[in-house]
Amino acid sequence: MVCSIYRILKIIDQLLMSFDLNQIAKHFKGAFLTEPALIQQKLFAIKAFVFDWDGVFNEGYKDDNGSSPFSEVDSMGTNMLRYNYYLRNNKPPVAAILSGEKNKAAFTFARREHFDAVYYKMSNKKPALDHICDKFSLQPSEIAWVFDDILDLSIAKRCGLRLMISREANPLLIDMVKREGYADYITFCTSGQHALREATELLIGISGEFDRTIHDRVEHTDNYKEYLALRNKPEVIFYTNIDSVVTAQTPI
Repeated sequence: MVCSIYRILKIIDQLLMSFDLNQIAKHFKGAFLTEPALIQQKLFAIKAFVFDWDGVFNEGYKDDNGSSPFSEVDSMGTNMLRYNYYLRNNKPPVAAILSGEKNKAAFTFARREHFDAVYYKMSNKKPALDHICDKFSLQPSEIAWVFDDILDLSIAKRCGLRLMISREANPLLIDMVKREGYADYITFCTSGQHALREATELLIGISGEFDRTIHDRVEHTDNYKEYLALRNKPEVIFYTNIDSVVTAQTPI
């Protein structure tokens, strides 16, 4: 009898969670290639958030120094995502940028936001993923990857949670990503339209802790202060590819 009641209560809890997730999902107009409930399961296994730069934080345009900017709107999203992880795990997640290019704005952002690592000039991104796993004792299934283009697919094939930034200019690529199952969610907003904020807000919402995450930041609670102190401890380490070896090298 007790077991029957337990099973009934468990089913009710699952139905309520499914309802909540479906309500959250209705706010997002992107393409769910994976059901929200499964995205949530994947999210709860994640220990690191890794972001491509060009096309994710911006439209991909370069200035004459080869740099492309970032938006404070997207920056807030990445910070809230990291705090959301802290709320659920009582420690900050690993946070890294993995780019095929050398980008001064990315370096500035990573230093300011105290990311753990920046991988730059990594046109072949597979060795960087292996390095991330080795350095931070992670499995690929424990990494969430936010990406937008062809060079990112070798990582998307392996990571546990994949969010693709949409772009109207490459409909065939997006179709291929859908057919091959390289992403769990493709944003509605496109590159340069704060699509990264959309991706981070989706994950925060699916965690079930959206209101608490935002409230703590608004009120600057003791919990948020503790997170910020821990987040700001590490100094970013820079890595690049030298003679086919991923090597720590601070960019000049």
